[in-house]
Amino acid sequence: MNNPLFNMMGNPMMNMMQKFQQFRQSFQGNPQEQIQQMLNSGKINQQQYQQAVQMAQQLKQMMGGK
Repeated sequence: MNNPLFNMMGNPMMNMMQKFQQFRQSFQGNPQEQIQQMLNSGKINQQQYQQAVQMAQQLKQMMGGK
């Protein structure tokens, strides 16, 4: 069934996936090292670091990782 709102706006889930793919292709380096470096340099605090780690673990599980 077509949703007129989605047709007007485009598919938000598809747009999000496309943006994620673009980010993934442009990202260079080891994400774990990058976030640790941000913590060490003071760009983020310990709480933000823990949130990023938890989010990464959730994404990994959602994408079929261990």
